[in-house]
Amino acid sequence: MKVGLIGRQGSGKTTIFNALTGLNAGLGQGEKAESHIGVTKVPDARVDRLSAIFQPQKTTYAEIRFTDFPASQSQEKLKANAALRQAQGGEHSRTTLLAQMRDVDAMALVLGAFDGSSDPIKELRDLLTEMILADLAVVENRLARLKKEQGKEREGDVLASCLKTLENEESLRNIVFTPDEETLLAGFGFLSRKAVIALFNVGEDGAGKELPDSYREELRKLQIAGLALSAKVEMEVAQLNEKDRQAFLNELGISEPARDRFIRASYGLLDLISFFTTGEDEVKAWTIKQGTSARKAAGKIHSDIERGFIRAEVAAYDDFIRYGSEAKCREAGRLRLEGKDYPVQDGDIIHFRFNA
Repeated sequence: MKVGLIGRQGSGKTTIFNALTGLNAGLGQGEKAESHIGVTKVPDARVDRLSAIFQPQKTTYAEIRFTDFPASQSQEKLKANAALRQAQGGEHSRTTLLAQMRDVDAMALVLGAFDGSSDPIKELRDLLTEMILADLAVVENRLARLKKEQGKEREGDVLASCLKTLENEESLRNIVFTPDEETLLAGFGFLSRKAVIALFNVGEDGAGKELPDSYREELRKLQIAGLALSAKVEMEVAQLNEKDRQAFLNELGISEPARDRFIRASYGLLDLISFFTTGEDEVKAWTIKQGTSARKAAGKIHSDIERGFIRAEVAAYDDFIRYGSEAKCREAGRLRLEGKDYPVQDGDIIHFRFNA
């Protein structure tokens, strides 16, 4: 899973990046900063248990790839710098940045809420507006090109619907598309269609506390998930060893680190689940969307397995732990043979049979 972090300069975005990844990316680099990339493993007690049983040569957890994008400018700066960027040839770098943003699965919008001088809800609305404007430019450009092309009337109709929504300053998340329309739009990577979670960077005294009711009401109106965390505290937590980390969290009254809370919220937001492959060589967790078919899940491992799919041998994690082995699951009738259309369930342990 790929997650992009965006936010205003001074919002604590890179500090949160460090907290989520355990890295130590440089802070306070302003508008000249480059993107930072970090990967964090998704903690899963089921993977730990399976690894203890199989004793594999390798244990692989699911991963989240975080990209900390350069700080976003205020609406006023965006307007003031637009002409300057064009004159200096800076549009190419901005286009490249937008392309990188379109490649992520979800956006984490970092909002400064730690000193009382900022307005995090306004920041949130401004960031959402920037995403809408970026999509609007893409749709307008594509519609202009379609006027010169034949046989793409369906794409034009769908984009016209998108244009109307964007011109009304609404996100494309508000539109329900048919499967065929989803296919038509897949290559655009529209920012305002991406799943969004708002990260409110609160002060140290707000660490471990819930969001204020006023913030939650605004998030409800916008239909966006939100999470409060203290970037400074959480970065310190992330850089401690496991033993000291839990003691520090307990002292602060925080039940779990920001990374774990963020991962749980993101999986729920994106409707993600995990299935497992096991053996003496490797125990591995694979991340897919809820409802993914067995054949498509096989493709996560290798395209050859998807193409040559025959069947899936499936045992639920709880059944495997209850009976202790695949052989005993089979004896108890809990090891099932499933076809290509079987919707993989969270915690399934799967062995794929396929023609090479």
